[in-house]
This record gives sequence, structure tokens and C-alpha cells, in this order.
Amino acid sequence: MSSVNTSLLERVDTTLAAIAERASECESARTVPAENVATLQETGYTRAMVPARFGGSEERFSEFSRCSRKIAAACPSTGWTMHLLSAHAHALTAFDKRLQEEVWGDGPDNFVCSSVAPIGTFTRAADGYRLSGRFRFSSGCDYAQWTMLGGYCENDDGGKDHLLALVPKEDYRIIDTWYAAGLKGTGSKDLEVDDILVPEYRVESFFALAIGQSRGVGVHDAELYLIPFMAVFGSGFSTIALGIADGMLSSYTDYLKTRTRVFTGAKMHQSMPAYMRLAEATHDLHAATLILENEWADFEAHGDESRAPDLDTQVRWRTNQAYAVKLSLQAVDRLYEASGGSAAMLNNAAQRYWRDIHVAAAHAYADYDVAAQILGRHLSGLPADPDLL
Repeated sequence: MSSVNTSLLERVDTTLAAIAERASECESARTVPAENVATLQETGYTRAMVPARFGGSEERFSEFSRCSRKIAAACPSTGWTMHLLSAHAHALTAFDKRLQEEVWGDGPDNFVCSSVAPIGTFTRAADGYRLSGRFRFSSGCDYAQWTMLGGYCENDDGGKDHLLALVPKEDYRIIDTWYAAGLKGTGSKDLEVDDILVPEYRVESFFALAIGQSRGVGVHDAELYLIPFMAVFGSGFSTIALGIADGMLSSYTDYLKTRTRVFTGAKMHQSMPAYMRLAEATHDLHAATLILENEWADFEAHGDESRAPDLDTQVRWRTNQAYAVKLSLQAVDRLYEASGGSAAMLNNAAQRYWRDIHVAAAHAYADYDVAAQILGRHLSGLPADPDLL
């Protein structure tokens, strides 16, 4: 399956039917089925962001993202989880090379999960940092050997710095809290650490990562690793949302072809309101696709040219991604509202797509109200609000 004669997208395509068949199982288990993880490892998808020197394939970011979109259409929880576990490899390459050797020294298949919001507490120590905290929403933690955790540390100026630490599995505890209405199969459980020592080389400044000035930048030559951390990390939420909407569009199209109105016997595909909703949702997703494909290409152009994004570009990347989520969400809502009572049945994929897109869109990075404030302030010449991420 991992033949060099086929592209990553072609190899992932061969797995989608089986992943879709296991979507209900994924929800029931509240974690991605082991078969899905193994299958995607076999295709090379999970090693797409891992550096070549550690056995990865250093795929073009656009290729990786198109794969994630397709996986999410087949099973949103699998798409969300496996994208994050795989994309975190990009973040790891921006850390100290000693840490990279620790994570991948024995092979490219070790996963890093995360909870990057500054929830934890860092305290300076002679040989690194002490870290404590309980961290939420760590998707895919059941399969990870390491985690990336965020927290604040007081600095010498009386303020606080947002830091990220890589912590091995033996230093944290998984607490099973993931009982959710949507994205049920992501296993996004809590992690707890209690006053552990994190060596200094396993810690990076969130700000340095965001602007491409952390210690690991330049260790690997591929253009992929010259794309800033936040561009790659943040784009996953819009990519998965678009994939979920693709799945809903396909489900609704099948519904129109086969359903009749209960009381009249009228064929649904001949209903003007029904096919108008299909048309408008298709336009929404076409627009979202153009937005994201353009941004992915721009990420790659900046990496290819070793060019740091200016402020206009950073704001555009950040806010366009949230707008693509908004388009995907409204497309799913529009189609679900026209899908009839049968769409609520648990054996109908439509209700899963509807629940999953709403949970995906609730992520802080996907919040369009925040994105609109960021862009609006920028366009109006106002200074950036530090309370808006």
C-alpha cells in the first residue's frame, strides 16, 4: 500500500471505505479504532510530517491536508484525531534537536498529542521547569507516546510567558472525561501532571514557535519546516470541518436520489427547495475549498522561498481559516434541516456529520467571532488585541 509508485492521496483513498464502515464503532468506543490507526500508518499518512532523517516522507503540506479532508469525510473523529497526531510532528521539528532524537530515535511512528492552551503552571528550576496542571481536550491521547502541554511562566518583567513543553507518557496521567455530543471518537480526554521536572530543552516559547524563531527552525531543510508553527497547527481545524461538510453533502445527495415524501409520495430530487439547498451548500463548499487551497499554496510558497509572513499575511491566514469553518458549518446546517426526520436516526450518517461539525466549529481557533475581531481591528488600523488568539 505504501508503494513509491502511488501518491499519498491515492494510498489514503484505498482506506476510506473501511474507515467509513467503522465510523459507528469509532463513536461507540470513544476513540479511533486501532485498525484505522494501523491502516493510516501503512499508507504513510501518519509519517507525512516527520522529517526524512527520522524515516518520514516530508510531504507537501497541501497533499497532507487533502488527505485529512478525505479522511474526515469518511469518519470525522478519525480525521480530527489522526490529523492532529500526525501534524504535531511539524511542531516537534521546531523544538531542540535533542528532543526530536528522543521522540523519533527509535522510529517515525511515535505520536505526540497536545493541550496547548496555557492551562498549566510552569515554575523555573535550576535544570529546567517544574510543571503542574490538568489539561483538557487532548485528542488521540490513547495512542500518543508524548504530549505537548501549554502553561504560563512568570518572567523577569513581572508578566507571564506562554510556554509549551513536551512530556513523555510516563509523566502524565490520562483521565477519561470524553463524553461528548460530537466528535465522540476523538478520545479527547484530560491529562494531569503533578509537579514534574521538564528539562529546559523540551520547552519552547509559544511566541517563538508562532513566528518561526524557535530552536529547531533550520534543523531540517525541507520547505515544510519553514512554514510557521501556527499556520500548520491552526489550519487543521478548517481542513477537518471542510471534510465533515463534504461527508454531509454526499449523504444529502444520496438522500435526494432515494427518498420520497411520506404523505405525498413526491420524489425528493424533484423538490425545488431541496435541490436549491444542495446548490447553495455546494457553492459554500466550493468557496471554502478555494480559500483553503489558496492558503495552503501560500504556506508552501513562503516555505519554498524561506520567507517569513508579514502581518497582513498572518492575519489573512488566521481569519480565512475560521471563515472556511463558518462556510462549512452553514452548509451542513442547511442540508441537515432539509434531511427529514430520518436524519435523526443513529444509523443515519447525517446526524453524525451535524453533531461533529458543531463540536469542531466550537474550537477556539475556529471561532469566527474572534476571527472577525482580529481582521476588523487590523483593517481599521487598531493594534492587535492580546486577548484574541
